[in-house]
Amino acid sequence: MTQEFHTEAIQHPIFKLIGEASDELGVDAYVIGGFVRDYFLKRGTPKDIDIVAIGSGIELAKKVASKLKGKPEISVFKNFGTAMIKHHDLELEFVGARKESYHRDSRKPIVEDGTLEDDQNRRDFTINAMAITLNKDTFGKLLDPFDGISDLHEQILRTPLEPGITYSDDPLRMMRAIRFATQLNFTIELKSLQAITENKERIKIVSEERIVDELHKILLSPKPSMGFKLMHQTGLLPIILPELTALQGIEEVEGQRHKDNFWHTLEVVDNISEATDNLWLRWAALLHDIGKAPTKKFHKKIGWTFHGHEFVGSKMVYKLFKRLRMPLNEKMKFVQKMVLMSSRPIILSEDHVTDSAVRRLVFDAGDHVDDLMTLCEADITTKNPRKQKKYKNNFLIVRQKIVEVEERDHVRNFQPPVSGEEIMQTFNLKPSKEIGIIKEAIKEAILEGEIPNEYEAAHQFMLEKGKSMNLKVHSK
Repeated sequence: MTQEFHTEAIQHPIFKLIGEASDELGVDAYVIGGFVRDYFLKRGTPKDIDIVAIGSGIELAKKVASKLKGKPEISVFKNFGTAMIKHHDLELEFVGARKESYHRDSRKPIVEDGTLEDDQNRRDFTINAMAITLNKDTFGKLLDPFDGISDLHEQILRTPLEPGITYSDDPLRMMRAIRFATQLNFTIELKSLQAITENKERIKIVSEERIVDELHKILLSPKPSMGFKLMHQTGLLPIILPELTALQGIEEVEGQRHKDNFWHTLEVVDNISEATDNLWLRWAALLHDIGKAPTKKFHKKIGWTFHGHEFVGSKMVYKLFKRLRMPLNEKMKFVQKMVLMSSRPIILSEDHVTDSAVRRLVFDAGDHVDDLMTLCEADITTKNPRKQKKYKNNFLIVRQKIVEVEERDHVRNFQPPVSGEEIMQTFNLKPSKEIGIIKEAIKEAILEGEIPNEYEAAHQFMLEKGKSMNLKVHSK
């Protein structure tokens, strides 16, 4: 399909300048891919712009850079035949039109120079294959050979070529299909969905880093469950995140059943996504129950139990992050901490909310206590309106108590009012276990509310504790 295309976006001076540069070089140039797609979807003006030249993309990039004010830096990647220009808030990537062929054991293509048609054929989806001409004589014409415009209007994802070939050639496209469907709330065409299922094992040749990049984008979507349901439906999920699919299913013994923790988890992820854009807190929601599969047991007297699932789950987080080559740093530790503590506020809210219990919660969660509360509130998935109201009210009480206790007792990021050095000087001690015993006793007394979190009270408590341990105050 070829049609006139006049928009404010295409009137940006950069496009006229690229057109002039391409005319001077005698090459045809087009803006293609995400820029065109997102304009039609009214998703704002993208800052990443892909330019295809029928010829050398690198030479076109150099010509454009020479025409721009300030002579911006140009990054050239000869191995890939691409060049990048950063100009103000725009990132322009230039590439020569190409055709690709693939070996069975790799998603890295063998690349040859090609026509615009070759370049559009190699694109992942019809909505990403639309191109707009930038040369002066044809400026502003939409070239849409696969009717991507109709697919945008119908909110459907199709591949330009036969889907089995598209996904087998580059299996990452299976994750991209699911990610785009989740981000845009599109439907994956049935043939395409079937092809993903048939080619699911091919995902194993894709690097963990590329898969995780798509998982991040799915998790940051408005409704992440859509992506995980599609991964589950196509069989990709047990390959990528078997810890999640292990949660699926409901067992019944002697008339006692437990809930399906897989579908519950997806509800929790959607709930938390309405409350926060924090990627790692969304990861915590996704993984908060993974310890339930290995800890599930049935007891005749009490029914189904998942004792210690939080501790087991937090250990599993490390193994999962390592397997997927995710960062084994503070972000992972944050997810581990959220998983480990995920039941604490729930237990607290079911009982009488005591100051000492809240102090311990704030002490253990530290700066992440608000994140922990957000996770626990998202964990309310009961369909019983009375229970839902009760749980939400209880969490509100816990939040209020946290504010009151913190204002009064200052136990977040707790530092003991009496230092180890002072204990050593007071009782003339060398480094020993007695110092640790006294420090721990002071901390416990503060958390239990026996003494306020103040120096004078803690100092007096130290003296009394030392006396009970037969320690003598050192006279200077």
